[in-house]
Formats: sequence, structure tokens, C-alpha cells
Amino acid sequence: MVSFPLLLQGKAYFIGTKGFDYICFIRMQKLLCIFFFVVLNLFQHLNAQQNKIDSLINLIKIDKEDTNKVIHLYIICREYSRIAEYNKGIVYGDKAIQLAEKLEFKKGIAQANNNVGVIYWYQGNYPEALKSHFSALQAREELRDKKGIAQSYNNIGLVYKEQSNFSDALKNYTTALKIFKSIKDKYSIATCYSNIGVIYKSEGNYPEALKNYFASLALRKELGDKIGIGQSYNNIGNIYSNQGKYPEALENYFAALSIREAIGDKEGVSLSCLNLGRLYTITNKFKEAEDYLNKALLLSKTIGSKEWIKESYEGLSILDSTKGNFKDAFVHYKQFTKYRDSLNNEESKKKSLETALQYEFDKKEIAAKAKQENVNAINRQQKQAQWVIIILVLIFAVFMYNRFRITSRQKAIIEKQKKLVDKAYEDLQEKNKKITDSIHYAKRIQTALITSEKYINNTLNKLMKNN
Repeated sequence: MVSFPLLLQGKAYFIGTKGFDYICFIRMQKLLCIFFFVVLNLFQHLNAQQNKIDSLINLIKIDKEDTNKVIHLYIICREYSRIAEYNKGIVYGDKAIQLAEKLEFKKGIAQANNNVGVIYWYQGNYPEALKSHFSALQAREELRDKKGIAQSYNNIGLVYKEQSNFSDALKNYTTALKIFKSIKDKYSIATCYSNIGVIYKSEGNYPEALKNYFASLALRKELGDKIGIGQSYNNIGNIYSNQGKYPEALENYFAALSIREAIGDKEGVSLSCLNLGRLYTITNKFKEAEDYLNKALLLSKTIGSKEWIKESYEGLSILDSTKGNFKDAFVHYKQFTKYRDSLNNEESKKKSLETALQYEFDKKEIAAKAKQENVNAINRQQKQAQWVIIILVLIFAVFMYNRFRITSRQKAIIEKQKKLVDKAYEDLQEKNKKITDSIHYAKRIQTALITSEKYINNTLNKLMKNN
């Protein structure tokens, strides 16, 4: 008898195949009991989403052609995506992009392209998904929006992963994780850990995959992120299933399914049913396997997810082969290859590569244009500086010329005044000379006519002696 380790409250218990069957039976009974409650809850959730969309549609009818209308349009796109109304979502997303580009509203261009890219990814239209995400990335780089840039790298990684381009997927996830850590965005860090775990799982590196999955789960529990918690349980279940640890895998799959049904996550419910169908096929629980795989296929068709439709047909083909029903196995396998080829054909890969190369070309062209604009700006500044210098030189020259003219005029006046002063001085000197000469001439005459004082004194002295 084969025994399986079962984890209950952190302890390992070993049970036989009958015990394992009993656990599976109890799980199925529990699932059936809550089925109608889940359906009702899902209906209420979808109704609430539709009411929100209707309110937004009424708003855009009265919105002006401005940024507010762009915001309302890309929110409608996102809300339609959440209820798997993908075609309607794309219509409103495209309208948001067109108006945002007309208004040169970079944030609107980025977010609208991001939302449309997510829808194309859900639909399995990977070339268009890449085109949209690269457009979003370019706008976010121009805005220097670190969080948005990281989100775009993460989304591009998701597309590459679906194309089995694991090296490019891991490169983009790692770039996103580095940026998210720099801005301390725990929610997005958890998402990156989960996505990196998927790549390691795809490469068969299960220890590294579990390490990243548990790191993601811990952060998501801390944040109360129910969608993320459901995803983490599902991913951990995948690793245990691949390792042959089926009870642990079953426990994690049901934990994921319970959360996803409670929050109305149709995409997640489809994936959980798919994984349960695969696990029941491996453990030869064919009835349960068929039920879950058909549920997964129905939900996948409802939401229009080519990826999960493909996976569901593959699961049914494997189940039919295991049961020996080779006719149905062939039918399901043909459907599987049809969707697989439409998702991952050479033309699709070529378009994805062209999109990536176009982005790189546009990025380099923008960088070259920016560099040239920088050179042109420097040249303009240099020319402006040259003109400023020329103008200053001319102003200085005019100033100096005026100063020269004024100085010359003043010098001429001073010279003229000096000549006048010199002439007046010469005239005065001439007059003074004439006056002095006249005085000297008169004095000589006077001296000649008047007896000298000495002669008078001598004469008086003689007269006095004679008397």
C-alpha cells in the first residue's frame, strides 16, 4: 500500500491510499456544499463591477475632451478586464490612448497602453501585448516614473514567459524587482518573487522556485493581498505536484481555489480547476479529474483566455489517454495543438521580436534625438553667448566713442579757453610793460628836471658856512 505524507497544523502524518481517497471525497463534498454560495457571491461581485462600469460610462458622456476623460476611459478598460469582458475593455482602452496622445497626456498614454497590454496577454495575443507594454514603458521612462517603469518590465516578462522565452522573462523580472526594492513597494516585490519562482519552476529548479514562492506568500499575507495569496498557494501546489508530493499539492490547490472563488477571480478559479484536474489524473481519480478539467475549459472559454483553453484541452487529452479513451484523446489533442500553435507560432514570435527590436530602435532613436537636441541647445546657447558678447562689445564701443567725442569736445574747449587765457595774459603783460616803461620814462624826466637832494644839501651847507 502506498502512503502519502499529509501536513496538518505543521505536523506530518502518513496515510494510505484509502485515507487519501477519503480526504479527496471530503474535499469534494465540501466543494459541492459551498458551490451555490460561491456562484451567488460571484454573481454579486460581477454585478457590483458592472454597476461601477455603468457609472463610469455615464461620466464619459458628459466629460470634456480632457485628461479626466482619459482617466475614466482607461479605468473602464481595466474594470472590463477584471470581469473578463476583454473585447469591450480594448475598445475603451484604445479610445483612452487616442485621446491621451491628442492631449499629449503621457500618464494617460502609459496607463491606457498598460491596461490594453494586460488584456492582450489574457487573450494570448502576445505580439500586441508586447507592443502595448513597450509603449507604456516608453511613456513611463519619459515621465521618470520608477514604479510604472518597473510594472512595465514585469508585464513584458510575463509575455516572454508565455512564449517560453525564459531568459528574457527572468531578465525583465529581475530588473523590475530591483526597482521595486529601491522604492520599497512590498506588494510589487511579492509579485516579482512569484514571477521569478515561475521561471525557476519552468527550468526545473524547484528549490529556488519554492524559495521565491514562500517569500512572495509571506509578503502577501502581511499585506492581506487575497488575490496574491491565492496565486502563491497555487504556485506552491505546482511545485509539490511536480515533486510527487500530492497531498501537499492538493492542500495548496484547494486553499487557492477557496480564496479565488470567494473573491470572484474567474481567471484564478479556472487555473485552480485546471491544476486539480491534472492532479486527480495523476492519482487516477478520473471522475474528479474530468469534472475539474471541464470546469476549467468552460471558464476559460467564458473569459476568452486562449492560454487556459489550450491547457484545459491538454489536460483532457492526457486524461483520456490515461483512461484508454484514445478517440477523445485525439480530439482533445487536436484542439490543444490548434490553440498552442495560434499562441506560439513562428509568426507570433517574429512579431514579438519585431516589437522588441522596434522598442529598442525607438529608444535609441529617442536617445539620439535627445542627444542631438542637447547639442543643438548647447550650440544655441553658444550662439546666444556670442551674440551677447558682440552686443556688449558694440555697446562698449559706442560708449567709448561717445566718451571720445565728449573728451575731444571738452579738450577743444579747454584748448580754446587756454588760448584765450594766454592771449589775455600776453595782452596784460604788454599793457604792464607799457605802463612800467611809462613810469620809468617819467621818472627819468623828473630826475632830470628836479635838483638832486645831494646838490641842495651841499648848497645849503655852503650858505650856512658863509653866514
